[in-house]
Amino acid sequence: MYIVSSYSLAVILCVVTMLCWGSWANTQKLAQKSWRFELFYWDYVIGILLMSLIFSFTIGSSGEQGRGFVEDISQAGFSNIGSALLGGIIFNAANILIVAAIAIAGMSVAFPVGIGIALVLGVVINYLANPQGNAFWLFIGVALITVAIVLDALAYRKKTSQSHKVPTKGIVLSVVGGILMALFYRFVASSMVTNFEAPETGLLTPYTAVFIFSAGILISNFLFNSILMRKPFEGVPVTYSQYFKGNLKEHFTGILGGMIWCVGMTFSIIAAGKAGFAISYGLGQGATLVAASWGVFIWKEFKGVKSIAGLLTTMFLLFFVGIGMIIYAGI
Repeated sequence: MYIVSSYSLAVILCVVTMLCWGSWANTQKLAQKSWRFELFYWDYVIGILLMSLIFSFTIGSSGEQGRGFVEDISQAGFSNIGSALLGGIIFNAANILIVAAIAIAGMSVAFPVGIGIALVLGVVINYLANPQGNAFWLFIGVALITVAIVLDALAYRKKTSQSHKVPTKGIVLSVVGGILMALFYRFVASSMVTNFEAPETGLLTPYTAVFIFSAGILISNFLFNSILMRKPFEGVPVTYSQYFKGNLKEHFTGILGGMIWCVGMTFSIIAAGKAGFAISYGLGQGATLVAASWGVFIWKEFKGVKSIAGLLTTMFLLFFVGIGMIIYAGI
């Protein structure tokens, strides 16, 4: 299987993760005019599983180091499979809440709040479990990003006070989703080998872990999304027959979104071999910056809001500095 050879390459992959995790939701934004997000989400989940299989049978099965995908999954211990599956279930619950929040409150709000919370809690959880990297620079970086999240919230308050709309439901969904999002990565990480070059028996290599994690998302989606289709956060219920009536473009948009997210997840997991899980997760969740950029500059979610440029500029600056410190923590 392919193994990351250096910390600098690991950082590059983490930056790609950040771009993927911060950009996939644009596919939902593109689809939402004609396609309810509950229906979009089925294709998104399929896209995640499909991309995990592509990685597993390509770079996950090539090379002389580590264990190939088929060999690895055949020797995996039941408890480790269960841990990766549970990670997928927790992620799915969190992600459904955050995707719903995007539809209600917008990308520039839902991502900074939900993923921002996930960043802070997730880094703490993963560092305590595997203390790799300089704690001082890592947590200073996280603190700066936390301040940036507060500034984003202040900007959002200005937006809502001027538009006279306060989607409290979107904020609540973002917070709950963020807390759950902070937990999923640790379950996947705990199922994995500690030495990618010489993997321990019973534990999972990164590619197998991501595949089983993806299977957990799909399996749990039959419960979570079926409930959501019957009792949606907004709008009228939708049915499976409506899903099968979707056109090729609508289905492809969701699948593409899932594949983009899975590229980020896979790169984050394989980068953790050199960067450590806390740094790898923390950099990936810098997706907040990317998503906020899309929301502000492309989707114009703050268009017409007065006296907000300074807040947004400071927010982005703090994100950049915070991410830089997280990278420096691993040097």
